[in-house]
Amino acid sequence: MANIIRAASRRDVLKISALTSVGGMLGAARANAAPKSMTMMHESSFIPAYDAFFKNTMAPAYEKATGIKIVYETVSVGSLQTRVTTVAETRSGPDLSMLVFNWAFLFDEKLVDVSDLAASIGKKGGGWHDAAAEAVVVNGKWKAIPFGNIGQLMNYRMDWFNEAGVKDFPDTWDGLLEAGIKLKKAGHPFGFELGHGFGDNHGWLYPLLWSYGGRETEPDGKTIAIDSAETARAIDFCREFFQKTMFEDVLGWTDVSNNKAFLSEQISCTNNAESILYIAKRDFPEIGKVTGQAQNPKGPGGKRFHMLNPLTHGIFSHTPDVQAAKDFLSWVMDPKQAGPWYDIAVSYYAPYLHMFDDAPFWHVEPRNLPYRDSLTTSHLPGWPAPISRAQSESVAKYVVVDMFAKACAGKSTKVVIADAAAQLKQIFKPG
Repeated sequence: MANIIRAASRRDVLKISALTSVGGMLGAARANAAPKSMTMMHESSFIPAYDAFFKNTMAPAYEKATGIKIVYETVSVGSLQTRVTTVAETRSGPDLSMLVFNWAFLFDEKLVDVSDLAASIGKKGGGWHDAAAEAVVVNGKWKAIPFGNIGQLMNYRMDWFNEAGVKDFPDTWDGLLEAGIKLKKAGHPFGFELGHGFGDNHGWLYPLLWSYGGRETEPDGKTIAIDSAETARAIDFCREFFQKTMFEDVLGWTDVSNNKAFLSEQISCTNNAESILYIAKRDFPEIGKVTGQAQNPKGPGGKRFHMLNPLTHGIFSHTPDVQAAKDFLSWVMDPKQAGPWYDIAVSYYAPYLHMFDDAPFWHVEPRNLPYRDSLTTSHLPGWPAPISRAQSESVAKYVVVDMFAKACAGKSTKVVIADAAAQLKQIFKPG
C-alpha cells in the first residue's frame, strides 16, 4: 500500500495542471464577487493520504486558480454529527461539510438545494447510481452531492478458511454458518459487532434482516411490519450464528473492536469497511497477504443486501456566497479532480458516478471489487421506506441492533420482536 501511495504522490505534479485549468474557468467567471475563503469540514479519514491530498494538492490548486482559499477543517472520527448540528443550529462556521448516513434529511432545512448541480455533475459523470438519490434526495430535492460509499462487507482470513476446507467464501448465510462452525472448532471464531457502535453493527444486521424478508415498516413508512415470520427466522439464524461461530465478547463490541480482533488474529471473519485490508497491508503485511473480501451472503430467498453508508457534501444555507460554494463543489466533482481524490484512497470510497465503474483504481487491488459491486444492493436503514425522522430515531435507539443482540444474549424471539414492535409503534406514531 505504501508503494501505491508513493506512486499516487508522484502523479500529483502532473495533476495540478488539470486542477488549475478547471478552477481557472470558475475563477474567471466570478472574479469580481468571489469570497476570500471558504471552509470545507470533514471527518478525519481512515485513509490518511485522502485528507493529505486535499490539503496539500487540491486546496492550494483551487486557491491558485481562483484566489479563494479553501480551509479543510477535520474533526475526529465519531464527532462530526455533533459539529454539524452545532454549525447548522448556530448558522455559523464552515460553508460546506461532509455528511453521512441520512443527514441530508436530518439537516434538510439547513442545507442548500443542489439539484441543479447534481444534474450537471451527473450528466458529465455518466449518470448517478440509484443509491445516490436514496442517500440525498429529500422531498424531490438533492440536498447534498454524493461522493462515495464506504461499504460494509465481509473481511475474512483466506488461509484459515482454506485450512477448514472452505475454498470459496460462502454465498449464503447458511453456508457461512457452516463455515463458521468449522472455523470456531479450529480455534478461529468469527467476530461480528452486536454492541452500540455506529457502523459495523448496522452494517451486517440490517442486511441480514432484509435478506430474510424482514423490515421495520412497509414502504409507506408508517405501517409497522417488524412482527413477521421473516423477522423471526432472521433472529433465530442470528442467535445460532452467534452461539456457534463467535464468542460472547461481541455483545459489547463497538466499531474499533472487530478491527483490533482481526488484526491481532483473534477472529477469522467480520463485517467491516475495506480499511481492515488497507491497514493490514500497511502494518501487518503477512495478514494482508491472506485477507479476503466478499459481498454479504444471500438470504433464503436468494437476495443479498448491503448497508448504504454514503459520504456526501452539503452546502450550509448560511454560507455568504451560495454560488461560490456550488462552483467549488462542481470543481471538486469534475473528473479531473474527483478521479485523483478517489485514486489516492485506492477505492475506499466507491463512487456513485457511473463513469468510475471501471476506473483504474479498482484494479490496483482486485480484492476491493466487491465494494464496487455492492452498490446495486445497498440501502439506508428503514428500507424499503423512505428516510424519515422516525427512522433516524430508530437507528439512534438501536431498535434493530438490540432486537438481535438481546436474542443472542438469551431472550426469546417472541419477546425481542414484541419489544422492537412496541418501540417502533411509539417512534412512528402519528403526530
